[in-house]
Amino acid sequence: MTSPARGTLRNKIPALRKTLEGRFTEHHAYQLRLLLANNDRLDAQIAELDAEIERRIRDLEAGGPRPPDGMGVLERLDEIPGVGRACAQAIVAEIGLDMSAFPTPGHLASWAKLTPRAIQSGSKNTHGPTGKGNRWLKGPLGQAANSAKRGQTFLGARYRRLIRHMPKKKAQTAIARNILEIAWHLINDPALRFRDLGPDWHERHLNQARATRNHQRALENLGYTVTLTRA
Repeated sequence: MTSPARGTLRNKIPALRKTLEGRFTEHHAYQLRLLLANNDRLDAQIAELDAEIERRIRDLEAGGPRPPDGMGVLERLDEIPGVGRACAQAIVAEIGLDMSAFPTPGHLASWAKLTPRAIQSGSKNTHGPTGKGNRWLKGPLGQAANSAKRGQTFLGARYRRLIRHMPKKKAQTAIARNILEIAWHLINDPALRFRDLGPDWHERHLNQARATRNHQRALENLGYTVTLTRA
């Protein structure tokens, strides 16, 4: 029989077997039935709430323009890497469908406290914390960013570039901001659909001369004399 243990748990199979040793009486079965029944009840309530949320969002969409392909806002937001159905619901619930309150994506990101605050002391400008913001929006966006950063997508590649020169938490906040800015465009224009730029977008658009100088300088710092000849 194939072991259900996966990944790093396979190294702990002896310990897992040991934890399963013991007695399972009718008393334990009764407690387990209660827990499973409570879990089923909560699952049913969550499904009911999800259905009500989607119904209300459809009512909001009914008063505005419909996209040419007929896709709803939740379906279009769900196409963003890392954004699942629950995150899409949270975005619409917290910011609505009327983007006139936010003239640009930057205004929305600033309102959500996903933009670092500028701190000026004399002639010196530094970046401060983003602030607390709306936790019902920032929480799902943070989870979406945490999921998107692992993928072979533009957002995943952007995260891996950012962590080279900033803390991981700040880089994840930057990805959360990018997701919210993408959501602004999709909500503001129902005709738009998300299209991923690809994980190699940065390499394809990198300034070739600057990249050459950076690589040459890195080799010279290691003690090499570099002569470049175009192939």
